[in-house]
Amino acid sequence: MALNAVLALEDGSVFRGRAFGATKTVTGEAVFNTSMTGYQEILTDPSYFGQIVTMTFPEIGNYGVNEEDNESAHPHCSGLVVRELSPLVSNWRATLSLDAYLKKYNLPGIEGVDTRSITKKLRVHGVMKACLSTENISDAEAVKRAREWAGVVGADFVCQVTSPKVYRFQGNATPFTVPGTALAKNTLPPPRPVYKIAAYDFGAKASIFKKLSACSFDVHVFPASTPAAEIKQFNPDGIFLSNGPGDPAALGYAHQAIAELIAADYPIFGICLGHQVITHAIGAETYKLKFGHRGGNQPVKNIETGVVNITAQNHGFAASADTIEKAGGIVTELNLNDNTVAGMRLKDKDVFSVQYHPEAGPGPNDADSLFEAFYKLVDARKQGKK
Repeated sequence: MALNAVLALEDGSVFRGRAFGATKTVTGEAVFNTSMTGYQEILTDPSYFGQIVTMTFPEIGNYGVNEEDNESAHPHCSGLVVRELSPLVSNWRATLSLDAYLKKYNLPGIEGVDTRSITKKLRVHGVMKACLSTENISDAEAVKRAREWAGVVGADFVCQVTSPKVYRFQGNATPFTVPGTALAKNTLPPPRPVYKIAAYDFGAKASIFKKLSACSFDVHVFPASTPAAEIKQFNPDGIFLSNGPGDPAALGYAHQAIAELIAADYPIFGICLGHQVITHAIGAETYKLKFGHRGGNQPVKNIETGVVNITAQNHGFAASADTIEKAGGIVTELNLNDNTVAGMRLKDKDVFSVQYHPEAGPGPNDADSLFEAFYKLVDARKQGKK
């Protein structure tokens, strides 16, 4: 079969392979994800906006795609790179093959390339600008387009993925509790108060709202640019800050709004980009990682409790520990692979955040307890215990 697709990196590296999905040329940031499954959730995670994703697992697509597992209405990454696209789809829930799914949403893919070589290059030299084309363009043209792409640093991608309006989340939410509690014994948890929260959508996955709903929260979703005054008028019991794409330093409007809401003393829980927004809101800093953390097997240690969880992560920036401490924050969790900040809390406020996806999707459920921790924080405030 002809090598009719090309992936080119800004350093001049060129990988020729076989095209699948849409006939299209795209540019973006070349990144890799180490998850063995969950390619559909990865494709539809808004945090991948502007990125060309290489899957490190060698065979992708074997269980197909179904509309129920989407994390958003459509894919948000720019392109997909795999070693081998499965020629067969075998799953009773599948409604489309991965190839047909990418065609449906006009997303290009390339298979038959050495994904180990691509991953090693990105680990050694860092993420790079890239061009993926399933059209008839030369290697030189592909490299040229990769180098001309504007890049991620300083880019506000959130404005392109956030909800355009306020809405109340009405999705399906399966009740859950942490291991060892009532639900783990196949019984429903006892009824408890439902608390109203305002969730900032910086590029949220559907799974996070499902888990918040399952934990007795009435979730109202707000666009990323919503000013603090509007949230105060809504008068929520707590505030949630979602994941999202791009450079957290570029979101000045979010930094200001969250700084005001922290000062107003709301209980606040942030994940991923939300964690980074809190970092900037308190006057601390973030920086770009060499190749980021993307996958479902990232070990994180809580340095206050000694507990280690395996977490799902997807981010290219991290918070600076030194600046967090100078700004009055406390680093609570560390990524055990590279000792970067994986969690923090504020000393004198009911505000905490983590640099990972506690809702997983795909990934482990080790961090489910964070939803219960947020509920207890809000409940204590509402019951006058804090």
